[in-house]
Amino acid sequence: MTIERIKSDKAFNGSVEVYRHLSKVNNCSMQFSIFRPQQEEDSPVPLLTWLSGLTCNEDTFMFKAGALKMASELGIMILAPDTSPRGDNVPDDNDGAYDFGLGAGFYVNATESPWQTNYNMYDYVTAELPSIISSNFNVNNNRQGIFGHSMGGHGALTIGLKNPDLYKSISAFAPICNPVNCPWGKKALSNYLGDDVTKWNTYDATEIIIAGNYKLPLNPILIDQGLDDEFYERELSTDRFEQVSKDKQLAIILRRHAGHGHGYYFISTFIEQHLKHHAKFLCN
Repeated sequence: MTIERIKSDKAFNGSVEVYRHLSKVNNCSMQFSIFRPQQEEDSPVPLLTWLSGLTCNEDTFMFKAGALKMASELGIMILAPDTSPRGDNVPDDNDGAYDFGLGAGFYVNATESPWQTNYNMYDYVTAELPSIISSNFNVNNNRQGIFGHSMGGHGALTIGLKNPDLYKSISAFAPICNPVNCPWGKKALSNYLGDDVTKWNTYDATEIIIAGNYKLPLNPILIDQGLDDEFYERELSTDRFEQVSKDKQLAIILRRHAGHGHGYYFISTFIEQHLKHHAKFLCN
């Protein structure tokens, strides 16, 4: 598949590059951002895929997270796809809401009209994009991890749990842990997947664990949660995810932080610890 580089900037002895390509699964042009560490020039490097949250795009993480210096030191490539399909022919929420449609793909494969033609972010993240990266960059396909924030944390948990052979490490910041039971999730999943809640459950980390529809990850899942997060109680269900994980003997490391909110000040405070967490399983 042909990819077009549309931007490149040097950063910490590596480079941040943005590419555009035609997505077969999303039936539109898609963009992704990638940090390429200097080590890639000499040998295949581990790959970490970051999934961003609502309203973000492929640039958000690279600009705001403060991850690149540590990624350079560790020799880890970071891939950040967009959060949804985009374009003039891609449907959007009629009211222009931030929590559904453009910028809010929720990392599912939509089954309902008019969304199913373009909103296939699960297949994009787990199949199409890894193939593109493997074909165009010097990555070690056997050393991949996934992490994300909020909606992207939901994506990282569900995708990581369902694809343990692809992703050796998982972490998340303030993830939406039980979307079938929160306003954000109910809105997105009902529109993308219809009224059958059993379909919703396949894209819900808590319900996946309850049903046992996963293989135990090889390594513990790291989650950081701010206690001053304005969405903590209404949208995230962190405590329920913790309890379900304990009940099913799923190894998680859940850290709660007083005074921290939901955004990138929180992420940038702990991002280096997440990179080191992944490095333990990807770089040794």
